[in-house]
Amino acid sequence: MTGTTPAGAYSPGIIAEGRFLYVSGQGPLVDGQYSAASIADETRLTLENVGRILKEAGAGFGDVVRCGVFLADIADFAEMNEVYATFFPEPKPARTTVQVAALPGGIQVEIDCVVVLP
Repeated sequence: MTGTTPAGAYSPGIIAEGRFLYVSGQGPLVDGQYSAASIADETRLTLENVGRILKEAGAGFGDVVRCGVFLADIADFAEMNEVYATFFPEPKPARTTVQVAALPGGIQVEIDCVVVLP
């Protein structure tokens, strides 16, 4: 998968068993560089990056079954959640959201997901 430029030594996404797509943690990056903004804008850009990987695999947000959301500050949950909700149709995927001590490069949000390919 080449939908986004990774900031480290990992693949943006891997298809396993021809049916499951595991999307690596994506952040608010443009060409591998952090694009600092509000948490709402960082969440939007992060999910747009996820969307590029989904599209390349022939999937969409409705095919996502699980997400992990990592926030630098859990106080940003409501604002992140408001943007996040606009990307996923019903039923929304299972999700875990946690605060982490720090994210790479100073980003405020990172999102990974598991997808069942159509």
